[in-house]
Amino acid sequence: MHHVSIRTGNIHRAIAFYELFGFKIQERFTTGYTLACWLEGWNSRLELIQIPQPKPAPDAFHDEHYVGYYHLSFDVTEYAESLPEWLDQARSRFQQASESNEDVSPLTVLLAPTQQMIGENVYEVAFIADADGLPLEIIRNQGK
Repeated sequence: MHHVSIRTGNIHRAIAFYELFGFKIQERFTTGYTLACWLEGWNSRLELIQIPQPKPAPDAFHDEHYVGYYHLSFDVTEYAESLPEWLDQARSRFQQASESNEDVSPLTVLLAPTQQMIGENVYEVAFIADADGLPLEIIRNQGK
């Protein structure tokens, strides 16, 4: 896959979020009518596109009948000993940044870390919301 594209109501707020989340801007460009950029991090590439006069996105996380994009999932197994500790550190980074940058809000946790059996492995799973409220899954493989 080359990239995942996310439409945002405020590209500056979205860039600030994803930079704190561990991405770095690779390219800034326009898509003919609006600002856009590619960010790289977590072994992936995101494209952010500013949408003029945005409408709120459907609540994919809480609406059990929603069909379509649900979430992106980021694996922190190689980077974290514990998902709760990783999430506490992320909350702290976002809280500190929100105190000095109006484009940053405190981190919204949609689902606190929980364990889930998938196949023969136990995973720690949590969900957070990005700057536009889109759900992001954070997952860590604890093994068998």
